[in-house]
Amino acid sequence: MTCKCGLHLSEPQPNQATTGHHDVQDESCEPWQELLTLIAYAERNGVTEFAPFRYMSSEELAHIVTLPRELTKLTRLTSLNLYGSSLVRIPPFIDQLVNLEKFEPYTSYHLHYLPYEITRLPKLKRSCISTRALYGNDNTRGVFPDLKQNPYPFPQEECSICRAVVGFSNLTQYWVTLLVATDVVPLLVHACSRECLNRIPSSPDDYVQGFHQGGCQIVQPCAS
Repeated sequence: MTCKCGLHLSEPQPNQATTGHHDVQDESCEPWQELLTLIAYAERNGVTEFAPFRYMSSEELAHIVTLPRELTKLTRLTSLNLYGSSLVRIPPFIDQLVNLEKFEPYTSYHLHYLPYEITRLPKLKRSCISTRALYGNDNTRGVFPDLKQNPYPFPQEECSICRAVVGFSNLTQYWVTLLVATDVVPLLVHACSRECLNRIPSSPDDYVQGFHQGGCQIVQPCAS
């Protein structure tokens, strides 16, 4: 299976370039409005477990590529279930769900990376992610998109590491692979300085080490 971005999800394809997903969310569509309604209901009822896409058809899910900021109002949330979604990115404000213990975007096959900010969640202990769909995974070693040639066009004002608000033009994007909860995942970092990059923890063995900007020139371990 091949994603529209060029990432092969089933068979190793060494040096096969990928372009990344730059999908723009249509916030006027009905599925987006339905998601906002579900979040508002969950907020009113103080839910701790939230699985909004369980109530949507595959046609509706195809219209939702990210999550709304209103999600951060669910301050009691301990479990976020995003099974079967068409999400292509998780926004960095995921770090505001400070009580989150379980994160499950399983079978969200267009979700190839997570934001570095997810590492800030102090209680996150369990995850369920379709790792074959991730850049640099140990099965297919999907190529990381080249951030020098084609950076992700999602404006962010804050450094992922020191949290300084410096403006998007003063941030540089990098990839790093780390253990998050129970999965090893690629993370997109927005860094304001080399000093901040040097604070990133070491990558697990058998994965690309350290921070980098992707592209076919990045040498990965052989697929397992």
